[in-house]
Amino acid sequence: MKIALIDYGSGNLQSAYKALELAGSYKKSKIFLTSKSKDLLKIDKIVLPGVGTFADCMKGLKSLPGMIDTLNEIVLQKKKPFLGICVGMQLLASEGKEKGNHKGLGWIAGKVIKIKKNKKKKVPHMGWNTVKVISKHPILKKKKFESYFVHSYNFICRDKKNILATCDYQQNITAIIGKENIIGTQFHPEKSQKVGLEILKNFICWTY
Repeated sequence: MKIALIDYGSGNLQSAYKALELAGSYKKSKIFLTSKSKDLLKIDKIVLPGVGTFADCMKGLKSLPGMIDTLNEIVLQKKKPFLGICVGMQLLASEGKEKGNHKGLGWIAGKVIKIKKNKKKKVPHMGWNTVKVISKHPILKKKKFESYFVHSYNFICRDKKNILATCDYQQNITAIIGKENIIGTQFHPEKSQKVGLEILKNFICWTY
């Protein structure tokens, strides 16, 4: 089992790498960092992390020669399992509205908008929160669990069927999205201790 962790100048690469390595140890999975599109042609699964702004992350991904075209081929055509984490999930949207309007990968129709401010909850949404699963998925074994969030923007899916889990922050926050072989988590599995490792393990075991 070969799993590519894409290095495009964004994301908690080392913590994500270590968490994936630990989650995949029993299955003898090989986790490797790559910024080369050709490496994706020989892998089984892809993980796209992301920390920073939507625009900067999209710019970083575009800067890698052939990466977006290869991702479209591997994920959309060959249907290899894909996991996006935090901004890596947000990039799946049609567009992001952080510091202007920016086109995303467009794999899951929707837009990424700023979380509404209110008197009770600060923005960014930072810390532990309860994730409630609203739609079944092979990598989600629990109906409710605690996970660690750090974000200021929310993914609004055009088709509500793509929302697999939510959390409450004085407003509905999209916590997990999914469509066919694609899944994304707004929270950080690599920072979510045991439950995060379980989700990564389930992703590694997932066959589509």
